[in-house]
Amino acid sequence: MSSNDLYLLYHGLLLPKTVHTDDSLKYFESFQVQDDDVIVVTYPKSGTTWMQEILLLLLNGGDFTPVLTIPNWDRMPWLEETRAAEIAEKLSAPRAFVSHMPYHLMPSSFFSSKAKVIYVSRNPKDVLVSSFHFHQMASFLHDPGTLEEFADQFLAGNVMFGKWTDHVKSWRNTDLGDRIFYVTYEEMIQDLHGVLERMLFFLGKCLSKEAQTRVTEHCAFINMKQNKMSNYSLVPEAVMDTKKSTFLRKGIVGDWKNYFSPELESKFNTAICEELKGTDIKFPI
Repeated sequence: MSSNDLYLLYHGLLLPKTVHTDDSLKYFESFQVQDDDVIVVTYPKSGTTWMQEILLLLLNGGDFTPVLTIPNWDRMPWLEETRAAEIAEKLSAPRAFVSHMPYHLMPSSFFSSKAKVIYVSRNPKDVLVSSFHFHQMASFLHDPGTLEEFADQFLAGNVMFGKWTDHVKSWRNTDLGDRIFYVTYEEMIQDLHGVLERMLFFLGKCLSKEAQTRVTEHCAFINMKQNKMSNYSLVPEAVMDTKKSTFLRKGIVGDWKNYFSPELESKFNTAICEELKGTDIKFPI
C-alpha cells in the first residue's frame, strides 16, 4: 500500500488513517480543554502507554479498577484520534488525555487554559528501534524496509508525526511555566518511585506510602506488560500482528545497541546533534 492509502497529511505530518480522520482532527482543533485536564504528550514510541497507566493511578488515588477493567484508549484517549469524540464527554474530572501533537498544533483552548502537560521523551535511537518493530507488526503503517532504510525515513521526518527533533524542540521552549513536567523514559526505568513522587507533587496530589509502593510495583514494565487492558493484545491480529512483535516489547534502555551498525550510529548521532544545535536538549549517546 502507498503512503497515500495509509496516512493523512496534516500540517506536513503523516497521521495513520486508521485512527485519524478529517472529523477527528476538526474535533481536536475545537476541543475545549478544561483547567484541571492533564495531557500526556509524547513523540510515538517514547513511553506513552506506560505513562497512561501511571497517570490515571495517581489522579484517582491509586484505585486500580479502571486500569484493570477499561482498555487504555477508552480511559485516556488520544485527543487527535477518533475515540476522543466518543469518550471525552464521559470522563469525570480531572480528565486525562494523551497526544502526539507538536506544541504549535494544540487546540487554541489549551493555550488559554491552566491544563497541565506531562512530556515524556526517550533516546531517539531507542525510539527508532521500537518504531521499526511497531511498523513490522502494524498493518496500518508502511513497511519500514531495513533498519537503515527506516532510519533515513525517520531522520527525514517521513514517518508518523514527523521529525523527532521537531517534536521535542516544539515542546521545550514553551511559555507554559509550571504547567509542564518533563520526564524521560530513562528516568522512569532508573527510578520509577522517584518519578511518581515528583509527579504527585506536580499534580498537587497525595498518596500514602503504601499506595505509592503498590502503584510503583504495578507500573513496573514487566508487570504492566501482562495487563490485557494496556498491552494491546485486545486489538485484532489483522491490525496488530503480535506474532511478529509484541506491542509492549522490552521496555529497556539501550536496545538500539543490538541493532545499530557503527556507521548507522555515527550517521544518526551527527544528524540529530546537528538538529539540536543551540538547544539544551540532550540524549544519551
